[in-house]
Amino acid sequence: MFTGLVEDVGQVVAAEHHGDSVLLSIAPKSFAVAELALGDSVAIDGTCLTVTARGEGRFQALAGPETLSRTTLGLLGAGASVNLERALRAGDRLGGHMVQGHVDGVGVITARTANGPAVNIAVEAPAALGRYMIEKGSICVDGISLTINAIIDPSDTASGCTFEVSLIPHTQDATTFAGKPVGAKVNLEVDLIAKYVERLVEPHKQGRIG
Repeated sequence: MFTGLVEDVGQVVAAEHHGDSVLLSIAPKSFAVAELALGDSVAIDGTCLTVTARGEGRFQALAGPETLSRTTLGLLGAGASVNLERALRAGDRLGGHMVQGHVDGVGVITARTANGPAVNIAVEAPAALGRYMIEKGSICVDGISLTINAIIDPSDTASGCTFEVSLIPHTQDATTFAGKPVGAKVNLEVDLIAKYVERLVEPHKQGRIG
């Protein structure tokens, strides 16, 4: 479990393709690799992966076929910057929202607009994810817990659902998101609670209960 509060911006040292998987070697900047244990979970651009090796200022994690089909990790190469967050520990503050690191789909940045010191970012998400999004609700974008400012044209969801978030200066400085241009792809994880609620009410909607 994660919070969506990015701890560090690390650098991809190597991305080795092995068949339908990719072995990532990543060098964090603000925390020591020695603090990681084999088997620990780390969110890499919002994707939960397992530490399989560590040493020499870097750790390795393997992204398998399912992960590559749902995320942007297959696009990473040596030199790329990635958002990193270690798993939440019992007793830590939950400053963002509940994030699993299980990416639901890939979105595309469609607009960037200055808003005083902040930057408003519009992201087009897959149409299937639109029903989980509400104004002032939570969304995880490349591992960053953000608040949805607005759903843009919610009546037109045939090709996708476009939502807007705002990046305050701290978020711009502490993550990779500020440098992403229009057209860049980003990992999206919708609100976990919304998915469970949908699952629970579905039998009632279909008339199978009561």
